[in-house]
Amino acid sequence: HVQLVESGGGSVQAGGSLRLSCEASGLTMKTYCMGWFRQAPGKERERVATIAKEIIRWGGTWYADSVKGRFTISRDNDKNALYLQMNTLNSEDTSMYYCAAAPALYCPNIPNEYVYWGQGTQVTVS
Repeated sequence: HVQLVESGGGSVQAGGSLRLSCEASGLTMKTYCMGWFRQAPGKERERVATIAKEIIRWGGTWYADSVKGRFTISRDNDKNALYLQMNTLNSEDTSMYYCAAAPALYCPNIPNEYVYWGQGTQVTVS
């Protein structure tokens, strides 16, 4: 049984930082592309950042333009954990953040190609 469990969300003032974590069980994270997505009420789920299962070979990291330079995605395959360091947060970052896994060499662009999802962690920036 695969589980992805996010943590680290919360309320923060604009300009502040948060670090999201995603712990995986039931899968070997190093064999998956991992990603962070977010979805605000009334909006479509959007890809925030992804990290290939083998950074050097399969393309490394990707970031949405809206978060480039502010967010950093990383993974610890030994701990089966994924992280998202979020700095200089603004109100537009307010959303539910989801961790997701895709069994792909190149990280997919669309959410439907990610097969495992966490329950999400809420980030609110005021």
